[in-house]
Amino acid sequence: MGSHLIEIPKPLEQLSESEIERRRCISRVMTHILRYLTSELVNKGFEWVLPVTFSKSTDPLWPDVGASIEKRIEVEIYGETIRATLSMIVHKMVACSLAHPKFFILSPNIRVERRDRANSGIHAYEFTQLDFEVRNATSENIRSLVEEIIVGLIGSVKKNMGEELTFLRRYDNLRVPETPFEIYDREELEKTSGREWETKIISETYDPVWIVNFPRQFYDFEDFEKGKWDNYDLMLPGFGEVLSGGRREWEYSKMVRKMERDGVRKENYEVLLKLARVGKLNPSAGAGIGLERLVSWIVGAKHIGETQLFPRVPGVVYDL
Repeated sequence: MGSHLIEIPKPLEQLSESEIERRRCISRVMTHILRYLTSELVNKGFEWVLPVTFSKSTDPLWPDVGASIEKRIEVEIYGETIRATLSMIVHKMVACSLAHPKFFILSPNIRVERRDRANSGIHAYEFTQLDFEVRNATSENIRSLVEEIIVGLIGSVKKNMGEELTFLRRYDNLRVPETPFEIYDREELEKTSGREWETKIISETYDPVWIVNFPRQFYDFEDFEKGKWDNYDLMLPGFGEVLSGGRREWEYSKMVRKMERDGVRKENYEVLLKLARVGKLNPSAGAGIGLERLVSWIVGAKHIGETQLFPRVPGVVYDL
Protein backbone atom coordinates (compact mmCIF):
# COMPACT_ATOMS: atom_id res chain seq x y z
CA MET A 1 0.00 0.00 0.00
CA GLY A 2 2.75 2.41 0.93
CA SER A 3 4.39 2.14 -2.51
CA HIS A 4 1.43 3.67 -4.42
CA LEU A 5 0.42 7.31 -4.63
CA ILE A 6 -2.95 7.73 -2.95
CA GLU A 7 -5.31 10.69 -3.06
CA ILE A 8 -4.97 12.96 -0.04
CA PRO A 9 -8.19 13.08 2.03
CA LYS A 10 -10.27 16.23 2.09
CA PRO A 11 -10.96 18.09 5.35
CA LEU A 12 -14.18 17.31 7.19
CA GLU A 13 -16.02 20.48 6.10
CA GLN A 14 -15.49 19.65 2.40
CA LEU A 15 -16.86 16.11 2.47
CA SER A 16 -20.06 15.15 0.68
CA GLU A 17 -22.88 13.39 2.53
CA SER A 18 -21.80 10.01 1.21
CA GLU A 19 -18.17 10.70 2.21
CA ILE A 20 -19.28 11.70 5.71
CA GLU A 21 -21.27 8.49 6.01
CA ARG A 22 -18.13 6.55 5.06
CA ARG A 23 -16.15 8.40 7.73
CA ARG A 24 -18.86 7.73 10.32
CA CYS A 25 -18.78 4.06 9.40
CA ILE A 26 -15.01 3.97 9.90
CA SER A 27 -15.47 5.78 13.22
CA ARG A 28 -17.92 3.16 14.48
CA VAL A 29 -15.42 0.42 13.68
CA MET A 30 -12.68 2.42 15.43
CA THR A 31 -14.88 2.75 18.53
CA HIS A 32 -15.29 -1.02 18.64
CA ILE A 33 -11.55 -1.55 18.13
CA LEU A 34 -10.62 0.86 20.94
CA ARG A 35 -13.12 -0.71 23.31
CA TYR A 36 -11.90 -4.22 22.50
CA LEU A 37 -8.18 -3.46 22.82
CA THR A 38 -8.40 -1.49 26.05
CA SER A 39 -10.78 -3.98 27.64
CA GLU A 40 -8.57 -6.93 26.72
CA LEU A 41 -5.49 -5.31 28.25
CA VAL A 42 -7.33 -4.32 31.43
CA ASN A 43 -8.69 -7.86 31.72
CA LYS A 44 -5.14 -9.19 31.39
CA GLY A 45 -3.96 -7.14 34.37
CA PHE A 46 -2.65 -4.05 32.60
CA GLU A 47 -3.16 -0.65 34.19
CA TRP A 48 -4.29 2.25 32.00
CA VAL A 49 -2.22 5.41 32.49
CA LEU A 50 -2.48 8.85 30.88
CA PRO A 51 -0.02 10.22 28.30
CA VAL A 52 2.21 13.27 28.11
CA THR A 53 2.46 15.53 25.06
CA PHE A 54 5.61 17.53 25.87
CA SER A 55 8.75 16.51 27.75
CA LYS A 56 12.45 17.36 28.06
CA SER A 57 13.14 13.72 27.18
CA THR A 58 11.58 11.88 24.25
CA ASP A 59 12.44 9.23 21.67
CA PRO A 60 15.53 10.26 19.63
CA LEU A 61 14.32 8.30 16.57
CA TRP A 62 17.98 7.99 15.71
CA PRO A 63 19.74 6.15 14.15
CA ASP A 64 16.57 4.35 13.01
CA VAL A 65 16.84 4.27 9.21
CA GLY A 66 13.07 4.05 8.96
CA ALA A 67 12.53 7.44 10.58
CA SER A 68 11.85 10.40 8.29
CA ILE A 69 11.56 13.47 10.48
CA GLU A 70 11.62 16.80 8.69
CA LYS A 71 11.42 18.92 11.84
CA ARG A 72 11.47 18.38 15.61
CA ILE A 73 9.10 20.52 17.63
CA GLU A 74 10.71 22.34 20.56
CA VAL A 75 9.22 25.07 22.74
CA GLU A 76 10.39 26.96 25.81
CA ILE A 77 8.41 27.02 29.04
CA TYR A 78 9.57 28.16 32.47
CA GLY A 79 13.03 28.72 31.06
CA GLU A 80 13.37 25.10 29.89
CA THR A 81 13.37 23.59 26.39
CA ILE A 82 10.82 20.83 25.99
CA ARG A 83 9.98 18.67 23.00
CA ALA A 84 6.81 17.29 21.44
CA THR A 85 6.43 13.58 22.10
CA LEU A 86 7.94 11.49 19.31
CA SER A 87 7.09 8.40 21.34
CA MET A 88 6.75 7.67 25.07
CA ILE A 89 9.41 4.94 25.14
CA VAL A 90 11.57 6.72 27.74
CA HIS A 91 8.54 7.31 29.97
CA LYS A 92 7.48 3.69 29.52
CA MET A 93 10.85 2.34 30.63
CA VAL A 94 10.91 4.58 33.71
CA ALA A 95 7.27 3.88 34.64
CA CYS A 96 7.67 0.14 34.14
CA SER A 97 10.73 0.10 36.41
CA LEU A 98 9.38 2.28 39.22
CA ALA A 99 5.59 2.08 39.33
CA HIS A 100 3.65 -0.06 36.86
CA PRO A 101 4.88 -3.58 35.97
CA LYS A 102 2.15 -3.92 33.28
CA PHE A 103 0.52 -0.88 31.76
CA PHE A 104 -0.65 0.77 28.56
CA ILE A 105 -1.15 4.30 27.24
CA LEU A 106 -3.02 5.84 24.33
CA SER A 107 0.01 7.91 23.49
CA PRO A 108 0.27 10.95 21.18
CA ASN A 109 3.08 10.92 18.65
CA ILE A 110 4.01 14.10 16.79
CA ARG A 111 6.38 13.33 13.95
CA VAL A 112 6.70 15.95 11.23
CA GLU A 113 7.34 13.56 8.37
CA ARG A 114 8.86 14.48 5.01
CA ARG A 115 6.32 15.96 2.60
CA ASP A 116 6.94 13.18 0.08
CA ARG A 117 5.12 10.80 2.44
CA ALA A 118 1.81 12.62 1.95
CA ASN A 119 0.63 10.17 -0.74
CA SER A 120 1.98 6.99 0.86
CA GLY A 121 -1.41 6.44 2.47
CA ILE A 122 0.09 5.22 5.76
CA HIS A 123 1.85 8.29 7.21
CA ALA A 124 0.52 11.06 9.42
CA TYR A 125 2.42 13.80 11.23
CA GLU A 126 0.29 13.35 14.35
CA PHE A 127 -1.06 9.97 15.39
CA THR A 128 -1.89 7.80 18.39
CA GLN A 129 -0.12 4.66 19.55
CA LEU A 130 -1.42 2.00 21.86
CA ASP A 131 1.79 1.77 23.88
CA PHE A 132 2.32 -1.01 26.41
CA GLU A 133 5.21 -2.34 28.47
CA VAL A 134 5.75 -5.36 30.73
CA ARG A 135 8.47 -5.69 33.36
CA ASN A 136 10.75 -8.75 32.98
CA ALA A 137 8.92 -9.84 29.81
CA THR A 138 10.64 -11.47 26.87
CA SER A 139 10.10 -10.64 23.21
CA GLU A 140 8.33 -13.98 22.87
CA ASN A 141 5.91 -12.97 25.66
CA ILE A 142 4.99 -9.76 23.86
CA ARG A 143 4.63 -11.36 20.44
CA SER A 144 2.32 -14.06 21.86
CA LEU A 145 0.23 -11.41 23.60
CA VAL A 146 -0.08 -9.37 20.40
CA GLU A 147 -1.03 -12.41 18.33
CA GLU A 148 -3.76 -13.37 20.78
CA ILE A 149 -5.16 -9.83 20.82
CA ILE A 150 -5.04 -9.33 17.04
CA VAL A 151 -6.75 -12.64 16.31
CA GLY A 152 -9.45 -11.92 18.92
CA LEU A 153 -9.90 -8.39 17.62
CA ILE A 154 -10.41 -9.40 13.99
CA GLY A 155 -12.88 -12.08 15.02
CA SER A 156 -14.79 -9.58 17.16
CA VAL A 157 -14.87 -6.92 14.44
CA LYS A 158 -16.21 -9.39 11.87
CA LYS A 159 -18.81 -10.65 14.33
CA ASN A 160 -20.02 -7.28 15.59
CA MET A 161 -19.23 -4.83 12.79
CA GLY A 162 -20.38 -6.88 9.79
CA GLU A 163 -22.74 -4.18 8.51
CA GLU A 164 -20.03 -1.53 8.61
CA LEU A 165 -17.41 -3.78 7.03
CA THR A 166 -19.85 -4.69 4.26
CA PHE A 167 -20.59 -1.03 3.59
CA LEU A 168 -16.84 -0.42 3.38
CA ARG A 169 -16.45 -3.45 1.06
CA ARG A 170 -14.01 -5.03 3.45
CA TYR A 171 -15.91 -7.88 5.12
CA ASP A 172 -15.14 -10.61 2.59
CA ASN A 173 -11.44 -9.71 2.32
CA LEU A 174 -10.73 -9.43 6.04
CA ARG A 175 -9.69 -12.81 7.39
CA VAL A 176 -8.99 -13.92 10.94
CA PRO A 177 -5.24 -14.67 11.02
CA GLU A 178 -3.81 -18.04 11.89
CA THR A 179 -1.31 -18.33 14.74
CA PRO A 180 1.54 -18.43 15.38
CA PHE A 181 2.48 -15.67 12.94
CA GLU A 182 5.53 -16.36 10.79
CA ILE A 183 8.82 -14.78 11.96
CA TYR A 184 11.44 -13.50 9.50
CA ASP A 185 14.87 -12.06 10.20
CA ARG A 186 15.37 -8.64 8.60
CA GLU A 187 19.01 -9.42 7.80
CA GLU A 188 18.09 -12.60 5.94
CA LEU A 189 15.32 -10.83 4.03
CA GLU A 190 17.75 -8.18 2.85
CA LYS A 191 20.11 -10.87 1.59
CA THR A 192 17.42 -12.66 -0.39
CA SER A 193 15.20 -9.77 -1.51
CA GLY A 194 17.34 -6.65 -1.26
CA ARG A 195 16.01 -3.26 -0.26
CA GLU A 196 12.52 -4.08 -1.49
CA TRP A 197 12.04 -6.91 1.00
CA GLU A 198 9.18 -5.14 2.79
CA THR A 199 7.17 -4.57 -0.39
CA LYS A 200 7.74 -8.18 -1.38
CA ILE A 201 6.73 -9.75 1.91
CA ILE A 202 3.54 -7.74 2.48
CA SER A 203 2.39 -8.55 -1.05
CA GLU A 204 2.99 -12.28 -0.64
CA THR A 205 1.55 -12.95 2.82
CA TYR A 206 -2.07 -13.46 3.82
CA ASP A 207 -1.59 -13.08 7.58
CA PRO A 208 0.40 -10.63 9.69
CA VAL A 209 4.09 -11.53 9.99
CA TRP A 210 6.87 -10.63 12.40
CA ILE A 211 10.16 -9.14 11.24
CA VAL A 212 12.94 -9.22 13.84
CA ASN A 213 16.47 -7.88 14.27
CA PHE A 214 16.37 -4.18 13.34
CA PRO A 215 19.32 -1.84 14.06
CA ARG A 216 17.54 0.86 16.04
CA GLN A 217 17.74 3.27 18.95
CA PHE A 218 19.89 2.80 22.03
CA TYR A 219 16.99 1.53 24.15
CA ASP A 220 16.35 -1.67 22.15
CA PHE A 221 18.37 -4.65 23.34
CA GLU A 222 21.44 -5.41 21.25
CA ASP A 223 23.59 -8.52 21.60
CA PHE A 224 27.08 -7.23 20.86
CA GLU A 225 28.58 -10.72 20.59
CA LYS A 226 26.02 -12.09 18.14
CA GLY A 227 25.46 -8.82 16.30
CA LYS A 228 21.69 -9.20 16.70
CA TRP A 229 18.92 -6.96 18.03
CA ASP A 230 16.10 -8.39 20.15
CA ASN A 231 13.28 -6.37 18.64
CA TYR A 232 10.41 -6.78 16.20
CA ASP A 233 7.94 -5.15 13.83
CA LEU A 234 4.53 -6.52 12.91
CA MET A 235 3.72 -6.29 9.19
CA LEU A 236 0.15 -6.45 7.91
CA PRO A 237 -0.58 -8.15 4.57
CA GLY A 238 -0.98 -5.67 1.75
CA PHE A 239 -0.32 -2.78 4.11
CA GLY A 240 2.96 -2.68 6.01
CA GLU A 241 4.26 -2.01 9.50
CA VAL A 242 1.70 -1.42 12.25
CA LEU A 243 3.70 -2.21 15.40
CA SER A 244 7.26 -1.73 16.60
CA GLY A 245 8.67 -3.03 19.83
CA GLY A 246 11.42 -4.90 21.52
CA ARG A 247 13.19 -6.03 24.62
CA ARG A 248 14.80 -3.05 26.37
CA GLU A 249 18.27 -2.25 27.53
CA TRP A 250 18.68 -1.69 31.28
CA GLU A 251 22.44 -1.76 31.83
CA TYR A 252 24.06 1.66 32.17
CA SER A 253 27.34 0.81 30.44
CA LYS A 254 25.61 -0.63 27.37
CA MET A 255 23.31 2.35 26.92
CA VAL A 256 26.14 4.84 27.27
CA ARG A 257 28.29 2.88 24.83
CA LYS A 258 25.48 2.86 22.26
CA MET A 259 24.67 6.54 22.73
CA GLU A 260 28.31 7.48 22.16
CA ARG A 261 28.51 5.20 19.12
CA ASP A 262 25.33 6.60 17.57
CA GLY A 263 25.79 10.27 18.44
CA VAL A 264 22.83 10.46 20.83
CA ARG A 265 23.02 13.30 23.36
CA LYS A 266 23.24 11.77 26.84
CA GLU A 267 22.07 15.01 28.50
CA ASN A 268 18.59 14.41 27.01
CA TYR A 269 18.26 11.16 28.98
CA GLU A 270 19.59 12.05 32.42
CA VAL A 271 16.77 10.42 34.42
CA LEU A 272 16.92 7.18 32.45
CA LEU A 273 20.71 6.96 32.74
CA LYS A 274 20.69 7.80 36.44
CA LEU A 275 18.20 5.01 37.15
CA ALA A 276 20.33 2.58 35.15
CA ARG A 277 23.51 3.69 36.90
CA VAL A 278 22.07 3.04 40.39
CA GLY A 279 20.45 -0.27 39.35
CA LYS A 280 16.83 0.90 39.43
CA LEU A 281 16.09 0.38 35.75
CA ASN A 282 14.46 -3.03 35.30
CA PRO A 283 14.42 -5.25 32.21
CA SER A 284 11.21 -4.99 30.21
CA ALA A 285 9.71 -5.51 26.79
CA GLY A 286 6.82 -3.89 25.00
CA ALA A 287 5.51 -2.35 21.83
CA GLY A 288 3.49 0.44 20.29
CA ILE A 289 0.62 -0.19 17.88
CA GLY A 290 -0.25 2.61 15.47
CA LEU A 291 -4.00 2.85 15.98
CA GLU A 292 -4.75 4.75 12.80
CA ARG A 293 -2.75 2.23 10.79
CA LEU A 294 -4.47 -0.71 12.45
CA VAL A 295 -7.90 0.76 11.81
CA SER A 296 -6.92 1.68 8.22
CA TRP A 297 -5.99 -1.92 7.49
CA ILE A 298 -9.10 -3.37 9.11
CA VAL A 299 -11.55 -1.06 7.33
CA GLY A 300 -9.62 -0.88 4.04
CA ALA A 301 -9.15 2.89 4.23
CA LYS A 302 -7.92 4.60 1.09
CA HIS A 303 -5.62 6.84 3.18
CA ILE A 304 -4.77 6.86 6.88
CA GLY A 305 -6.28 10.36 7.02
CA GLU A 306 -9.72 8.73 6.64
CA THR A 307 -9.36 7.38 10.18
CA GLN A 308 -8.72 10.85 11.61
CA LEU A 309 -11.61 13.27 12.11
CA PHE A 310 -9.19 16.06 11.26
CA PRO A 311 -6.50 14.53 9.02
CA ARG A 312 -2.82 15.11 9.75
CA VAL A 313 -1.22 14.47 6.36
CA PRO A 314 2.52 15.18 5.91
CA GLY A 315 3.05 18.48 4.13
CA VAL A 316 -0.62 19.52 4.40
CA VAL A 317 -1.92 21.97 6.98
CA TYR A 318 -5.71 22.18 7.16
CA ASP A 319 -7.56 24.98 8.98
CA LEU A 320 -8.65 22.51 11.68
